[in-house]
This record gives sequence, C-alpha cells and structure tokens, in this order.
Amino acid sequence: MDPLIIIYVVVALIAGLIAGKLVFAKNTQQKIDEAEGNAKNILKEAELKAETIRKEKELEAKERFVSLKAAHEKEVNERNRKISDSENRIKQKEQSLSQKEANADKQVKENDAIKENLNRQIELVTKKRTELEKHQEEHIRRLEKIAGLSAEEAKTQLIESLKNEAQTQAIGIQQEIIDEAKQKANKEARKIIIQTIQRTAAEQAIENSITVFNLESDEVKGQIIGREGRNIRALEAATGVDLIVDDTPEAILLSCFDPLRREIARLSLQRLVTDGRIHPARIEEVVEKTRKQIEEQVMEIGERTVIDLGIHGLHKELVRMVGRMRYRSSYGQNLLMHSRETANLCGIMAAELGLNPKLAKRAGLLHDIGKVPDEESELSHALLGAKLAEKYGENPAVVNAIAAHHDETEMQYVISPIVQACDAISGARPGARREIMQQYLQRIKDLENLATSYPGVEKAYAIQAGRELRVIVESDKVSDQDSDKLSFEIAQKIQTEMTFPGQIKVTVIREKRAVNVAR
Repeated sequence: MDPLIIIYVVVALIAGLIAGKLVFAKNTQQKIDEAEGNAKNILKEAELKAETIRKEKELEAKERFVSLKAAHEKEVNERNRKISDSENRIKQKEQSLSQKEANADKQVKENDAIKENLNRQIELVTKKRTELEKHQEEHIRRLEKIAGLSAEEAKTQLIESLKNEAQTQAIGIQQEIIDEAKQKANKEARKIIIQTIQRTAAEQAIENSITVFNLESDEVKGQIIGREGRNIRALEAATGVDLIVDDTPEAILLSCFDPLRREIARLSLQRLVTDGRIHPARIEEVVEKTRKQIEEQVMEIGERTVIDLGIHGLHKELVRMVGRMRYRSSYGQNLLMHSRETANLCGIMAAELGLNPKLAKRAGLLHDIGKVPDEESELSHALLGAKLAEKYGENPAVVNAIAAHHDETEMQYVISPIVQACDAISGARPGARREIMQQYLQRIKDLENLATSYPGVEKAYAIQAGRELRVIVESDKVSDQDSDKLSFEIAQKIQTEMTFPGQIKVTVIREKRAVNVAR
C-alpha cells in the first residue's frame, strides 16, 4: 500500500476524532448553560413563593394580634364593669347597714320607752286587782249575811239546780235524737230493702238483639261461609237473621231484633255444625225442622203458663202468643215473666176487692199480647192486643182492660184499673227493667257536671256504669284536708239531688307531679 494513503487515512481519522470531541464539547456546554438557566428560574420562583408566604404569615400574625388585643380589651372592660358593680353593691349594703343601725338605735329607744310604760301599767293593774279582790271578799260577806248561806252552800244549791236543768234539757235532746234516728232508720231501711230487691231480683232470660254462637275452632267458619258465601247466604235467607263472621275467635254473631228468629238460627246452626253437612239444601231442611220444633215449644210454654195460672178456655192462637212472649223482652224485662207477674197481682188484688180473680188473671196475662203479633201493625200494642182478644172471643171486660191499660181508651169495667195498676207495679219494681240508654247517658252526664261545678275540680269521670265517680282536683288549689271535705260534700249533694240505683262511690284524687328531663 502507498504510504501516502496510509498517512492520509491516519490524518483523516485524527481529524474525525478532533471534530467529534469538539461537537461533544459544544453539546456539553449547551446542556450546562441550560441547567444554569433552569437553576436560576427555580431560584427566582422559590424566592417569590418565600416572599408571598412571608407576607401571608405577617398578615395572619397582625390579624391574630388584633383579635387577641380586642378580646383582652373586652375582658378588661368586663372585669372593670364587675368591679364597678361590686363597688356599687358594697356601697348600697353599707348605706343599708347604716340605715338599719340607725333604725335599731331608734327601736331600742322606743322599746325602752314602751317597757317603762308597761311596767307602770303592770303596777297599776296589780294595784287594781288587789282592790278588786278586797271588794269581792266584802261583797261575798254581804251576800252570805243577806242570804243566810255560806258560799259553799250557795254553790252546792246552784250546782243542783243547774244539774236538774241540764238533765231536763238532755232528756229533750235525747228524745229529739231518738225521733230523728227513727226517721233516718225508716229511710235507710227502705233504701236497704230497695237495694236488696234490686240486687237479688231474678232476671229471667233478658234477651238482647245479638246472640253469640260459640265454635270449637275457627276452621268451622269456612264451612259455614261456604264457597263464595253460598252457605251463609242460604242461612240468612232461611232464618231472616244476619250472621256476622269477623275476627272474634271461635265465635259467630247472630243479629236480629226478633228473639224467636235468633233462637231458630242458633239451634239450626248448632245442628249443622254437629252434623258437619253444611250446604244450601241441608240448611233449608234443618231450618224448617228447627222452626217446627220451636213452634211446638212455644205452644208447650203457652199451655204450661195457662195451666199454672188456672186459666181455662183460652183460644189456641192466644195460647201460642203467650208462648211467644218467652222470646220477647221489654226494657230488659222478659215479657212472659212480666205477664205472669201482672196476672198474679191482678188475681190477688181482685180477690181482695171481692171481684172475679180468674177474669182479672186472664186480663193480666193477655194485656201485652199486642207486642207479639204474627204481622206488624201500625196500631199500638194495647189497641192491637184488644183487637186480637176480641177476634178470638174474649170477654168484653178483658178486651177493655187490654185496650185501656195505657189510657188509650176509656175504662168501662172495674178490672181495667186493676190491670193498669198491676202492670205499673210489675214494670216499676226495682231491678225489673233496665234503664233506657238516653236516661243512662243523661244520668252519667249530670253526675260529672255536678262534680265539676265545685271550685278546684279539674276533671270528673263516672265509671263502672255510674256506680263510682272519680274526681281529679288541682293540687295547688285543693289541700288534702279539703279533699276529704269535697268528697263528703259531693256525696251528700248526689244523695239529695239525684235519683240513682244502688250506691255511688265518690273518690277524690289529688296528686302533685314534678317532671324534669335529663339530657
């Protein structure tokens, strides 16, 4: 190879290496310059942020200083105010003490003057008492000399005369007390007898408008209702009674104003439940059988009643109506028992007056048959009963007694007023009839109004069907001692102004309640 070429190549390589180093050095210098520029920028930004933070902290410090200074000034002012108030109170107390001290000195001086005056008066009274005793002794000596008796003898005679006079007055007062006690005893005895009759009177079969039919389990209710209610509709249509199936456990309500229909429905339902075959055809069959059985029982009850009373020749329809009275009540009093009672009273009264007791018994038994007709009528029960009795060939005296027992027609026979009187006696007997609802509610209302009319009474409640009155009073107006007095006064006022069965217990309640809440 040519040496020149070799030299040329070496030179070229060296030149290349030098050029590369120069380029690398240039690039390195550029990077250093860029780094220095970035560093300067970062330093500037840091300086700006530091300056900003410094200014913010200075502002916060100034604001805190201002707030602390204001709070300190407020606290100082508050303390100064309290100190000023305390100084004022102390000054006022000092003035008050000075004034009290001056008043006390004045009072001491006045008390000394009063004490001195009292001592003078005591000395004067003592002196006068001594003089009075001397005059009294002189007066007693003169009286003994005039009367010829010593003081002890005169005293004994005076005591004896006063004792005799006191005995005479005591005997008179004792006689007055005995007479008053007799009057009260008669009144209390009548009250006790009335209460005893009322509480022990046997109320026979007081029927209501609802009869409860008890079931062994609630599963039977579904059978009674039937698919889509067919069974219960068939029962209601056949008996004329509403069946109420509700949430009452193991019970169904039979609702109807006719007790006879309710009895037929009850017996029919009992047979169906016992048999287990409950469907419309079976229901109609059982109801019809039960109705026939009840009709037979009604006839049997009527015949037994007529035989017991000794009444003969009564028409079968009237006998059947007498039996139907067993399932009818009037104001809570069973109609058959009322008619039997009236008939017996009529017989006794007619026999005492020398009249026909059998005819009077007949009229007394039939006086209310207008309450049990087969068909409804617009006539009153007295006129309807007279019409039925005339239809079945009763005596004109019986017909007139039935029609006139409520003064709707003129009384033409002697037994008519007897039937009217005996009907009133049987119906007015304590315990025979229940109160009608309006009278009961009015009595309860009057009872509560009577209690609230007293001052200090906050509320009053009549409970236990009006047999107890609970009166709530205001504790700040009525004391414990006043409570006893109030209870007695209310009981006395009820006893004198109201009419009520049995007895009424008056309870006055006074209590003080203090209530606080802890949170």
